[in-house]
Amino acid sequence: MKKALLLALIVFSWTSLSAQENGYMFEAGLGGGCSFYMGDANQRLYRNSNGAAALMLRYNVNPRFSARATFSAAGLSGNSREAVGQLPLNDDLKFSRTAYDFSVQAEWGFLAYDPVLSGDGRWSPYGLAGIGAVFLPEPATDDWALCLPIGLGVRYRLAPRVSIGLEWSMRFTNSDRLDVTSAAKPGLQDPIGVKGKGMKNKDSYSLTMLYLSFDIFEKPCNCYREQ
Repeated sequence: MKKALLLALIVFSWTSLSAQENGYMFEAGLGGGCSFYMGDANQRLYRNSNGAAALMLRYNVNPRFSARATFSAAGLSGNSREAVGQLPLNDDLKFSRTAYDFSVQAEWGFLAYDPVLSGDGRWSPYGLAGIGAVFLPEPATDDWALCLPIGLGVRYRLAPRVSIGLEWSMRFTNSDRLDVTSAAKPGLQDPIGVKGKGMKNKDSYSLTMLYLSFDIFEKPCNCYREQ
């Protein structure tokens, strides 16, 4: 028990000291890019791409790990004519709607990312994974779904308090209603009658985003300036 408590104290102390390498507690940013839907009416990457935008708040725990909250709006559209052999009777069904999602994500860097402009720590590729909720307004009904964002990105520090990032992520959902066309003719929900548990046979969508972020809320300790 004592060894476990000592190990936990060492890990906490290392994390706290590492976090102080950043003179600011958070990064706040804006993102813009494109989105596309994957489901019964599309199985090809970037087909029927639409615009997407996002707001992001990131907390840098240490140079290799960050926690982030993101709110995004993404256009989704599809046409069953482009999904050959997927629908019975050659139904020609189209849909277009907007997905709003809020998610919390963990990011882990493949390289140490030093917020102060100092040599090798100026850029880092990273992976991300998280959980969130998606809201899709009409045309048919207002729909909610669980989403699991997974992706890759790269960050680069332009100035002591300014960073840019390029990121690709896939939002896997537990819903087959992202592509509902209308209340009278839902059509694309289980079009061939094949249902699956969990995430199987469900819709998903992707975001490709360029972010610009700014450091905010300076830490009480300014020790890094005294070095």
